[in-house]
Amino acid sequence: MKRFRVTLLAVCLLLAWLGYNDLSLLIRNREPQQLSITALETQGPAQEWLQISGGYQDLMQAINMSGTMEIDSFLVPLKRSADTPDISAWFETRDPQIVELLKTYYFKLDTDLAREKFLQENQEFIHGQRDVQGMTADNLVADSNREKLKELLQGMNLEVSDNVVFISEGKEPTALRGFFFAAVAIIGLIKLGMGFRSSNNVPKVVTDSES
Repeated sequence: MKRFRVTLLAVCLLLAWLGYNDLSLLIRNREPQQLSITALETQGPAQEWLQISGGYQDLMQAINMSGTMEIDSFLVPLKRSADTPDISAWFETRDPQIVELLKTYYFKLDTDLAREKFLQENQEFIHGQRDVQGMTADNLVADSNREKLKELLQGMNLEVSDNVVFISEGKEPTALRGFFFAAVAIIGLIKLGMGFRSSNNVPKVVTDSES
């Protein structure tokens, strides 16, 4: 019974911690922070939910993030201008237009001539201006993933600044999960407390030997 209570306590504390993280994230991010790509470079983000305007995507440097043959996401650089080599942010996107364009370019065109023609026809979109809204994160798991992404980019001989920002496009804070975790944790702790009180109130049975 004691082992069960310890396990239940650990689970409740974990859920409470997860709930606190989600709810504090929601409190910090009631609205997306509006930033230009230049302000992002010079000031950095003040919160996790961002709306970045004035950036230019570079689809020719996009990286497949799916990890499988079913490609459904890419990590795309976001620059302050179409021709600058500096990259201030990367955004992970599942935009069907981007995914289909890159799959066509890399897997459906058989000749260099066809690929060159395809690039010319889609040049405006490939290096076009793009506003990006999404989430970064600042917990330990996110920091670990951020370092792995930086190592991946550096392994591909891409320069990565220390303050580079990685954004999950379309992601936003949600309240439901945080409230659920917090509610379950509170209910579990209440039940644990009631069970502990009940066990303490059980009358001790006096045996013949003790009397």
